[in-house]
Amino acid sequence: MSTKLVAGVDPATVAEWAGHSVGVLFEVYAAFLDGGEEANRARIEKILGHKPRTDLDS
Repeated sequence: MSTKLVAGVDPATVAEWAGHSVGVLFEVYAAFLDGGEEANRARIEKILGHKPRTDLDS
C-alpha cells in the first residue's frame, strides 16, 4: 500500500483497496508517511506555479 500512497493515489481509495478505514490506513502507515513534507511542498509548488509561503517567510 505504501507504493500506492507514494504514487499519489488518494488515501481513501488506498484504504478501500486495503479493506481499512482511512484512519486505520494512516495509523498503519504513519511512520512511513512521516517526513514527506518536502515532497508535498513540491506538489504544491507545481500546482500553484510558485513556492508556497512558509512560517519562515514572514
